[in-house]
Amino acid sequence: MSNDNALMIEILKSLQAGMKRIELDMVDLKVPVSAIEQHVAALDASVAGVNSRLDRMDERVSRIERRLELVET
Repeated sequence: MSNDNALMIEILKSLQAGMKRIELDMVDLKVPVSAIEQHVAALDASVAGVNSRLDRMDERVSRIERRLELVET
């Protein structure tokens, strides 16, 4: 085997080792990313609930203002 071939093999081995480390890192990241996605989904649902409650409160306040004639119609 020539020096060029040996050098190429060493470079390829190094690249393979680097790729394997990247693959392992990706596996390690999947669980935390999934947990973050679940938290964001829960926050979205929570914000939607709060917005719905605020909309109902706004309707009630508007109705009270009309009954008390506090706003011009």
